[in-house]
Amino acid sequence: MTTSLEYDYLQRKNLQPQESGEDQELALTSEDYSLLTDLYQLTMAACYTGEALEQRWASFELFVRRLPDNFGYLIAMGLAQVLEYLERFRFSSSQLAALQATGIFAQAPERFWSLLAEARFTGDVWAVPEGTAVFAKEPLLRVEAPLWQAQLVETYLLNTLNYQTLVATRAARLRDVAGPQAKLLEFGTRRAFSPQASLWAARAALAAGLDATSNVLAALRLGQKPTGTMAHSLVMAIAATQGSEAQAFTAFHRYFPGAPLLIDTYDPIAAAKRLAERLDAGEIQLAGVRLDSGDLVTLSQQVRSLLPGVPILASGDLDEWKIAKLKADGACIDGYGLGTQLVTGTPVNGIYKLVEIDGIPVMKESSGKLTYPGRKQIFRSFAAGQVKADRLGLVTESPVGEQPLLQLVVKQGQRMQQPESLAQIRERTAASVASLPAEVRNLDNPMPGRVKISDSLQELIQQTQLRRQKNPKSKI
Repeated sequence: MTTSLEYDYLQRKNLQPQESGEDQELALTSEDYSLLTDLYQLTMAACYTGEALEQRWASFELFVRRLPDNFGYLIAMGLAQVLEYLERFRFSSSQLAALQATGIFAQAPERFWSLLAEARFTGDVWAVPEGTAVFAKEPLLRVEAPLWQAQLVETYLLNTLNYQTLVATRAARLRDVAGPQAKLLEFGTRRAFSPQASLWAARAALAAGLDATSNVLAALRLGQKPTGTMAHSLVMAIAATQGSEAQAFTAFHRYFPGAPLLIDTYDPIAAAKRLAERLDAGEIQLAGVRLDSGDLVTLSQQVRSLLPGVPILASGDLDEWKIAKLKADGACIDGYGLGTQLVTGTPVNGIYKLVEIDGIPVMKESSGKLTYPGRKQIFRSFAAGQVKADRLGLVTESPVGEQPLLQLVVKQGQRMQQPESLAQIRERTAASVASLPAEVRNLDNPMPGRVKISDSLQELIQQTQLRRQKNPKSKI
């Protein structure tokens, strides 16, 4: 049964409690952000509070240990949503009551509840700008804040940065392979892992180089115009009730003159021939045709011969490898609709690890999961406009003809920069990818970017390991 405290929370959300106490909609609003976390973040925060550690100054860094297979780089994305989240970091009285009603925190210190009731993010954040290429073990972001705050934000930060970085990297690779002139459209909403993910996927894809999205809500929220053609169902429905595929095309153009048409519901070559006759007769205008199945190389070549001035868009589980093969085989395709393979796939396995507390460097030494201690900076060097190498060093080090990548974006809980536009991020993505050596951009067996560990960081690793070995019972 729903408790009175849980009922209050459901009422605030304008939801009716079920007999089982379940919220069947599971919709998400910005008011819910602080509860969108793993339980252990809250239990750890309670423990820190009980042990009088909650206000100790802590530094956590978010990075990947290794790149996904056949990825030579990642494109950092999702920072804008991280900053929005940190600005809205709050716990309402009804949320706290719902937490208390679980009984999980019965032994938590009273100070824990007052801490959450007054919660605001008051720390600093350093991050690489969105659209920047990064490599394994390089922090995309560093949070410096009181320990309880830095701990609680982990789950949400990983969620948005991991997913948007995955989609942005795939989008950047697709643009790199397809070339600057190809029209690339994001069609992944129905395959994204959730409605929320579909919005993030659309944003990340646009910011990393795609031209438009079919997601109407995402497009309008981002100040863009949504794009799309039609589904086979429209052609089949009108053909079945009015007599032919040609009548379906005529009907669609009656309301959307000149719009692209999907021509492979039945026979794409026959459809192209009929459209060519109508074009030659001046009966219609046509912005493009889409092929969604079959031998795209042969079909596109035949359609091009029949409709020489009409752009051809291809879709159907395409990825960067398939596009590269289509181009190599001589396909006559001007653009691509990209869905499943763009918004799903091998995840970016970002992690968020404590690297310093109270000025004391710490590191994880588990087999295969070693982390580097101390607050770090990425120092990037260039030669003839190309990335030469990265040096992962400590924040106390100075660049030597290098560009520091991590920038201060939040200071004492306040943003330090104005939000960037998609156009700005897209431009940075293109420049960042273009600056990478060819072997890093390869689709097959790429050579990941070179990252050198600085002498100072090497020394700190050794000192940290030695300190732990000398004092294995230390609290740190």
